[in-house]
Amino acid sequence: MDQNKFDYLLRLGDNALVLSQRISELCGKGPALEEDMALTNVSLDLLGQTRLWYSYAGELEGAGRDEDRLAFHRDAHQFRNCLLVEQRNGNYADTMMRQFFFDTWHYFLIGALTKSSDARIAGIAEKSLKEVTYHLRRSGDLVVRMGDGTPESHAKVQAAADALWMYTGEMFNYDAVDQAMVDAGVAPAAAPLRAQWLEHVAAIFAEATLVMPSPDAWMQKGGKQGVHSEHLGYLLAEMQFLQRAYPGAEW
Repeated sequence: MDQNKFDYLLRLGDNALVLSQRISELCGKGPALEEDMALTNVSLDLLGQTRLWYSYAGELEGAGRDEDRLAFHRDAHQFRNCLLVEQRNGNYADTMMRQFFFDTWHYFLIGALTKSSDARIAGIAEKSLKEVTYHLRRSGDLVVRMGDGTPESHAKVQAAADALWMYTGEMFNYDAVDQAMVDAGVAPAAAPLRAQWLEHVAAIFAEATLVMPSPDAWMQKGGKQGVHSEHLGYLLAEMQFLQRAYPGAEW
């Protein structure tokens, strides 16, 4: 088994799953009916992508772990998602700024993965690209509407940007797993991905009349190595309860 590729697939799946679960907490609580439905659809899109990444990871591992076992039978320290996606929803400005930061990275990553040397990864990325493109367009539009809206909405979305910024650097902080995938032509390098991310974020912030924090600011890290905030444990406790309490339960 290619351990580095397995770990990389887990990271892709874990990011999508954890953010999907976090967004699903808002089902029925959106600020407007249309927004409630849109955010729920984003959650479902990410969940579908999770299944594709986990299915491939399970096949590659060859240990009998399918998508359900990878989702419901790992503890927090075994998850490899970035810290950004496990942060709490907060107010709607917090939710959408977290989404926008992730969507921007996800869009450029998935676009690059369509050219992956691994045909299976390229195929999953190609299938996901239309959804990811919509996610980015939607979250960017909402950041602009809130930033260039009322004084209250502007203040809230600026505060969200300032608070979440320190979690964005981890997406481009490559370790041995990431570098092995770059060397094999499976994944894109960090520098061009970060440049694309910064350029798009800067453009949206300018339109939204927001002040963009410094790209050189101190950044949190550790999620990709299994070192998480306390928030992930609570999220998994809710998400995994049924399978942990009643192993093998099916609808």
